[in-house]
Amino acid sequence: MLTKFESKSARVKGLCFHPKRPWILSSLHTGSIQLWDYRLNTMIEKFDEHEGPVRGIHFHSQQPLFVSGGDDYKIKVWNYKLHRCIFTLLGHLDYIRTTFFHHEYPWIISCSDDQTVRIWNWQSRNCISILTGHNHYVMCAQFHPSEDLVISASLDQTIRVWDIAGLRKKNVAPGSSAIDSIRTAGQTELFGQSDVVVKFVLEGHDRGVNWATFHPSMKLIVSGSDDRQVKIWRYSQEKAWEVDSCRGHYNNVSCVAFSNYSEIILSDSEDKSIRVWDVNKRICLYTFRREHDRFWVVAAHPTLNLYAAGHDNGSIVFKLERERPAFSVSQNLLFYLKDHHVRCLDFTTNKDNPVLQLRNAGRTPEYSAAFNPAENALLLVTKTPSGENSIYEVYTLPKNFGSKEADISDGKRASGQMAVWVARNRFAVLDRQKQILIKNLKNEEAGKKIQLSNCDEIFYAGTGVLLYRDGEQMILYDLQQKAALAQARVPKVKYVVWSNDMTFVAMMSKRQVTLCTRSLEVLTSVQETVNVKSGAWDENNVFVYTTGNHIKYAIANGDHGIIRTLDFVIYITRIKGNNVYCLDREAVPRVLTIDPTEYRFKLAVSQRRYDEVLHMVKHSKLIGQSIIAYLQQKGYPEIALHFVKDEKTRFTLALECGNIEIALEAARSIDDKVCWERLAEAALLQGNHQVVEMAYQRTKNFDKLSFLYLITGNLEKLRKMMKIAEVRKDTSGQFRDALFLGDVGEQIKILDHSGQYSMAYLAAQTYGFEEIAERLSHNFQEGEAVPQASPDAVLFKPAPPLQKLDENWPLLAISKTFFEGAASTSKTAKNLVAAVDVGDMGEEAGWGDDDDVAVDVSGDAATNEEGEEGAGWDVDEELDIPVDVAPQAEGKAESGYFAPPPRGTSMAQAWTSHSQLAIDHVLAGSFETACRLLHDQIGVVSFDPLKETMLSMMRLSRTSFQPQPLGPSMVSYPLRNWQEGTPKNFAPAMVLQLTDLVQRLQSCYQLTTAGKFQEAVDKLRQIMWNIPFLVVPSKQEQVEASQLLEICREYVLGISMELVRKELAKSEKPEDRKRSCELAVYFTHCNLQPVHQVLTLRTAMNLAFKLNDLKTAGSLARRLLELGPKPEVAQTARKILQVADKNPVDAVPLAYDEHNPFTICAYSYTPIYRGKPEVKSAYCGASYLPEYAGRVCNIDQISQIGKSTSGLKITQQGR
Repeated sequence: MLTKFESKSARVKGLCFHPKRPWILSSLHTGSIQLWDYRLNTMIEKFDEHEGPVRGIHFHSQQPLFVSGGDDYKIKVWNYKLHRCIFTLLGHLDYIRTTFFHHEYPWIISCSDDQTVRIWNWQSRNCISILTGHNHYVMCAQFHPSEDLVISASLDQTIRVWDIAGLRKKNVAPGSSAIDSIRTAGQTELFGQSDVVVKFVLEGHDRGVNWATFHPSMKLIVSGSDDRQVKIWRYSQEKAWEVDSCRGHYNNVSCVAFSNYSEIILSDSEDKSIRVWDVNKRICLYTFRREHDRFWVVAAHPTLNLYAAGHDNGSIVFKLERERPAFSVSQNLLFYLKDHHVRCLDFTTNKDNPVLQLRNAGRTPEYSAAFNPAENALLLVTKTPSGENSIYEVYTLPKNFGSKEADISDGKRASGQMAVWVARNRFAVLDRQKQILIKNLKNEEAGKKIQLSNCDEIFYAGTGVLLYRDGEQMILYDLQQKAALAQARVPKVKYVVWSNDMTFVAMMSKRQVTLCTRSLEVLTSVQETVNVKSGAWDENNVFVYTTGNHIKYAIANGDHGIIRTLDFVIYITRIKGNNVYCLDREAVPRVLTIDPTEYRFKLAVSQRRYDEVLHMVKHSKLIGQSIIAYLQQKGYPEIALHFVKDEKTRFTLALECGNIEIALEAARSIDDKVCWERLAEAALLQGNHQVVEMAYQRTKNFDKLSFLYLITGNLEKLRKMMKIAEVRKDTSGQFRDALFLGDVGEQIKILDHSGQYSMAYLAAQTYGFEEIAERLSHNFQEGEAVPQASPDAVLFKPAPPLQKLDENWPLLAISKTFFEGAASTSKTAKNLVAAVDVGDMGEEAGWGDDDDVAVDVSGDAATNEEGEEGAGWDVDEELDIPVDVAPQAEGKAESGYFAPPPRGTSMAQAWTSHSQLAIDHVLAGSFETACRLLHDQIGVVSFDPLKETMLSMMRLSRTSFQPQPLGPSMVSYPLRNWQEGTPKNFAPAMVLQLTDLVQRLQSCYQLTTAGKFQEAVDKLRQIMWNIPFLVVPSKQEQVEASQLLEICREYVLGISMELVRKELAKSEKPEDRKRSCELAVYFTHCNLQPVHQVLTLRTAMNLAFKLNDLKTAGSLARRLLELGPKPEVAQTARKILQVADKNPVDAVPLAYDEHNPFTICAYSYTPIYRGKPEVKSAYCGASYLPEYAGRVCNIDQISQIGKSTSGLKITQQGR
């Protein structure tokens, strides 16, 4: 049995596969109906409307409907797209056992303990026929898959086959009979022939029959009974008879089913077993047992090789055998096994011929095949489910593959867990004793045995070496030297695929793909949510692999993605160009077409094959946003500029790659203040003061513009700025510009006009403006003291600029990149300068004399003579220039911009490039990648609580010292692996130890004991927020860290409930007193230290006793006495126990069942009993009801509830 899915719930009484989607319906004894996606192991929906157990469940074959029947005598029809019950059919008088849709007509058949079978029309919602005749409970009733027959099984020890042809003619055939049937619906005919007649009554079982069903294509019936027998019946048009009985079950047979995929019968029983029977030989093929679960129902998928069984504690979906065909690829030939034949497919000619017929082929399909082209030999391995009777076989293939007749060969067979080729005429065998045996083509040992203690699987790795799996390690082993050459930590590898040149290897686990080099250096690892099926390398060393519903790719640099979706499962054999050669589950060769443009583009970018990149940009339909995001992430924004049309995106990309020219064009098109400010900042870093000047003009940033003119020595424009400030009535700006210019006369004028007579007089007297000082002295009142200038005052005037800076700051001239050369156009650098040249702005931009300046009512300066520039200095507005006027080029076409040389890699950047530990990214200051890792690993969505922790840790990651007085400080980076590490894998020193957190936990214990609950919760959460930033050297310490997290979770949950309870205790309302007692009782079920457990039990016991809930108080008292409390506490508990034993009744029933294990919802603080659906916090694992999925966890306050994550990584091996 290969288990594909398993659910944990209450007893499952009914199961049904969806005919097309990977869904299964489970009806439970608790009254719930669960809809599961068995491929993703996810519950999709839960339906709760039945009162009591639900036994019947069935999907409609075409409509989005399913039907259910329960012990509440109701048949409900549901629409799973609308997520609700659409109507209910009433009529049965007792428990309903099964419900099924008809495959063609709008009918539902149901059977009940009221000894009847009813057929309903679900469109008219009427009962169209009642089948009576059984004299005991009817346990099962079903339609025939294609004929007008119905079968029913009853506890009266009989099986009845009914003919419903008359019912079909009456209700479906055109004519007046259909109208009459509507009028007489539900009425029993007293005279004349009935619509449904009994065709056969099958008697043979000694006790009640629990299940009976038709074969999907043959005239066979199978039944299961309380007499522990499975009987097979055959029928014709005239009669029916028993064929054989299958004996083996030793308790009641609950359910039986024919397989739609092969000639087998499945039966399950209350003897806790599932048995598989051969239809033709009537022998038991397999028996599968569970220790503690009785089976109640079994179901077969209508089209796939899948089966399901329901038991006391849930359900399982399983296969009986592997469906992956064994195959081997050698150059242009594909060898694969089908129907006990070895076949050969030539990829070049597409010819498919049988090569060899296996004489002694068993029931178990072959696990793997390996072809040896040197000796024309084939190595087959067959593994049993238990692995104990695995064998291998060596066949020598005939030389002429082209014949249509296959040779018959026995081959050489021996026992072995696995066998792989290791030389031209040698292969290695892993036996049951974990030894490696080297054998020749005669199946004789050709060397000494190699003992590998922990080896559980071997894989092909070339001549003289092999790969073997040692737990979670993959080891490359040299058979000659008998030594390990390399190893990699890759868990539970199932398949290994080598590239064509054997330089790369892909290791496929159940849900993980890992790419490594020949020396097992891990290049990248891709986690999947569904099972990985197969894979192959293409000619560019890109690994293309399949899951159950996608073809995907993985590149050695870490990029991965989806190529296309699949309608069925395939197993890739070869990738050639745009074609994927594969086998399906029936071992039929297929060729699928894919579009490899995306991964080839990413590969070309990473390998810097820019000619290929440019060709793809121009000729391929690349997806815009995803490719742009990829190029930005990988540091190639200049490539994205060549195919991006959106101006805002072009502007952002241009700033990223330092292309001021394109950024200026985009800013003009967008004309947004924020864009101009960002452009000014970027241009200033490059010394392009002409673009900076234009940006400041567009944003009217007069302060920065004045300072720009000052530092570039452009005093003429600075003087014009002073005039503009005067027009704008900006006295502060005008005085500042006068200071920059050293114009004392203008300063005195400004002070005078602003009413600062004393300061104006002092300035005039100090700087020698006697006439102005004399005039200003008249402004003082009579008797007012006239200020006197200091004789030591010195004129403060800025030094004149030595040279006016007209050109932009020179940039380092380097060779152009490929894209700059390919994209260079006739647009020259001089055109850019002309666009921003402001040397002649005296007349064009309104920088004239004061007489030419006009002021509008808003107070802004209109700097043009016509007064049209009120919105700013937009001197480059659109002009009506004829389209036939083209600018003349001056000299040679100049090249585009040049990229600056790349910087070296900093230590902090090196830390983030090779580590998957969040703490390493935090210490490097890369908070964005750290947050991304925390989100992927433990589902963090609220980072505010972690902000202070991350900042404080980052400050500890580096040291700064001053080697020389007055010299610059130097920064160093403490390392934790400085002794054995290299610059490529250096890691920052640990700033947090697990022992530190354990000590903090002890202080939390003390606070809890002292009753300082809020302080304890805060400190416990601090510990939880610090655990993701640990680095531990061993698995043992990782386990201890996980235990620490669990302890914190339990204490925070319990104390949080206690805080709520204390608030409720202030109220005297009966419902608040009841709720207060419930919270106290729930607190006792948190996993606390014994000293705290005693305190919680005492509190809950006292509250229950005060509430007169003596039964609950007595139970709590017993638990308290088991912990051995102090004598005085024990005495009180015994007294309460004595009172409770006299009258064990709860006066106020609580929402509490001590005998049913439960977890506590951390939001609603209510119990979630075993079998009920629940979701968990992605980080701390706190339990929640499903309606809280997607919220932030109430315990750790950082992670998302119900999010699927890869798990906490804090070990150095996880780097």
